[in-house]
Amino acid sequence: MEPRVSIITLGVADLKRSYDFYSALGFPSSYTEDQDIVFFQTSGVCVALYPLTKLAEEVGIELAEGATMASPVMTLAHNTKQQHQVDEILEQAVAAGGSLVKPAQRVFWGGYSGYFKDPDGHYWEVAHADSWQFNADGSLVIE
Repeated sequence: MEPRVSIITLGVADLKRSYDFYSALGFPSSYTEDQDIVFFQTSGVCVALYPLTKLAEEVGIELAEGATMASPVMTLAHNTKQQHQVDEILEQAVAAGGSLVKPAQRVFWGGYSGYFKDPDGHYWEVAHADSWQFNADGSLVIE
């Protein structure tokens, strides 16, 4: 297997609401309302939104009533090139309907980081470190 992630699919309760949320954060998509899945193109990986019940059916699992597939032990991350962008993106996420989980602050590993939760409970870290470098396509250089 090549060490690559192509698509991250998030199970969502309301496809339109989630599409509106991620669109408000600036994620580009060619989605139209007659589709039952949304694909957002990002640098390096595609983020997809799919109704939670359909995703559970696709995976072959049964959901308990009221269950979500979001889990606080898994986070998605957006790394910024400048520290002030962390605060700006957290504010943007809250304005779009997300919830601030942890305000941006200096963290133990030397960076600056905060967390928000999307409308379906998926956790996102927004982080910056002076030492990070980025490839031309915007992806983080991992050494």
